[in-house]
Amino acid sequence: MRGTAVRVRTAAALLALSALAFGAAGCGTSSGATSKSGADAASGAAGSGSSGVTLTLGDQAKNLQTLVNASGAFKGAPYGVKWAEFEGAAPLFQAAQAGAVDTTYAADLPTLQALSGGVPVKAVAGLRNDGTAVGIVVRKDSKIKKVADLKGRTVVVSSAKGSISEYLLANALQQAGLAYSDVKVKYLLPTDAQAAFSAGRIEVWAIFGVYKAVATQQGGREIVNGADGRVSGYGFIGASDKALADSAKKPALSDALQRIGKALEWARSHPAEYAAAISKNNGASAEVAKTIVSQSYGRLVPITPEVTKAVQKVADTMHSIKVLDPNVSVADSVDAGLYTE
Repeated sequence: MRGTAVRVRTAAALLALSALAFGAAGCGTSSGATSKSGADAASGAAGSGSSGVTLTLGDQAKNLQTLVNASGAFKGAPYGVKWAEFEGAAPLFQAAQAGAVDTTYAADLPTLQALSGGVPVKAVAGLRNDGTAVGIVVRKDSKIKKVADLKGRTVVVSSAKGSISEYLLANALQQAGLAYSDVKVKYLLPTDAQAAFSAGRIEVWAIFGVYKAVATQQGGREIVNGADGRVSGYGFIGASDKALADSAKKPALSDALQRIGKALEWARSHPAEYAAAISKNNGASAEVAKTIVSQSYGRLVPITPEVTKAVQKVADTMHSIKVLDPNVSVADSVDAGLYTE
């Protein structure tokens, strides 16, 4: 049990998704660390490429940096890249608010919360997965068999109010004909909730990523997950309004998105190498690294009406339960011309 707890704590640093990618990265403290990427070395200049432009790319727990360095996607880039690393989406968006980063990287809900709060960013590319990394898990001895059985029950949501786990709960309840008020919601950080779930003190847990995998490995039963549209399956790379207005940076941003898209293509065709890079650079065990690779964002996609419609549903649902206020018009919060396939 102690070994499992250690692995989960390691995963916490890696999945700040989020996994980013998993939409839980809505809280945390900033690491404040900034480092150069391989693009700087390839350009032959300190902090800028042959164009004289340097992009400061916001990242969470080295997720993007590990991906692009392992794939070599930024080799030969005609601009410099600096990485600004943060433990979660909240401090990353705070940096965007302060003008300290050119780009952001987060799941749909943290992005929506930032937009609702007036952070001057636009979503410029979508990150896509199948939604199965998010789920509602019950103890193996629970009498709960389906979402409708949750009526009158207490559901622990990780990691905090406004996480993708909470959106799954709200949407699944709605699909089952229940109101959000039909359950009692408690919020608990994933590592604390995992210990309580293992000890039998939690019956129902809405969770994501490695934590969900550990819960089911320990005998928990998943009654629903985020597949089939129960979560949007989208995250976003955003760009600051300031960077988008910079005539020198804007083409560099467009090129960077193309390179990130190619890095994700590389990850899909080289899962073992990607997992090894995660283990080496992020300190994850081989088991955790494989799980991260299997459940991470698989594609970078243009922001189409289909994307904005899916994420608008998330915004409207969370606004209806007073988690997102004021609401956000997703279509008015994007720059769809920066990334095309």
